[in-house]
Amino acid sequence: MDKEIILMRHGQPDLVMAGKVSALSMKRWIEQYDLCEINNQPAPEVCVALAASAKVIVSSTAPRALTSVRALGFQPILVDAVYCEAQLPYGRWTLPCLSPFTWAFILRILWLCGFSGQVESARKAKMRAHTAAQRLQSLADEGPVLLLGHGIMNRMIAKQLEAAGWIRQQRNGNSYWSSTAYRMRQT
Repeated sequence: MDKEIILMRHGQPDLVMAGKVSALSMKRWIEQYDLCEINNQPAPEVCVALAASAKVIVSSTAPRALTSVRALGFQPILVDAVYCEAQLPYGRWTLPCLSPFTWAFILRILWLCGFSGQVESARKAKMRAHTAAQRLQSLADEGPVLLLGHGIMNRMIAKQLEAAGWIRQQRNGNSYWSSTAYRMRQT
């Protein structure tokens, strides 16, 4: 039987969007985002079915990931910060004021280009993704694994799995509740 790892992104965070903010104000917005759970919308049936197919359910320590597992109707077997999202830096600028999503996009691009401020660098996040992928591969010996994680970190873990020979079987986008399944032939 093939080994399987499913990387699933959490549900939509329950976070009220303030108007426009400065790059400096993004520090508070990021802190609030990191503490929020998901909204009360039910998990999509396809996600519930994927979770039911897993023998091992793993989650990051972020409240939005943990509440997503509960929304699926399950409890994680393992909760570990290694699966948490790559941290988003913030700037020290008070102008211009933009929407938090615009700042998140700009700050993520800057992060990918080397700006990390006081948070984990892209290089360190890649090393953490390597560790996370190794742990998931070990867990896959027990049966299909579902990771309830985050957008950027799931993509970084996916690259590590592909580098280790895992084959992507299906993918349904990058939005909330999206998932990507990987398989490895057992020899």
